[in-house]
Amino acid sequence: MIVDFEDVIAEPEGTYSFDGVWKVSYTTFTVSKYWCYRLLSTLLGVPLALIWGFLFACISFCHIWAVVPCIKSYLIEIQCISHIYSLCIRTFCNPLFAALGQVCSNIKVVLRREG
Repeated sequence: MIVDFEDVIAEPEGTYSFDGVWKVSYTTFTVSKYWCYRLLSTLLGVPLALIWGFLFACISFCHIWAVVPCIKSYLIEIQCISHIYSLCIRTFCNPLFAALGQVCSNIKVVLRREG
């Protein structure tokens, strides 16, 4: 994201400073931003790149060697339980719901208009 002078310093409509003040302020802001960025990136760029590289390497290592295997193991273990669960549902609930469906299938609703 680039921050421009107009994004930071904005004079409201009807209130303007002298043109010279505006130009000097713009130049001061732009030059100080430019050199501050260059100085900080020179001093901190390489150490921070090393830290961020190390951090993302650790995250990738944990994801590849711990998270994904744990998820795969969980899915394998839960698959057995899901088969037992679906067998119980089909054995006990399906007949119950089929019987309730038969009972409710003979219900008829008649609407009469009273006028």
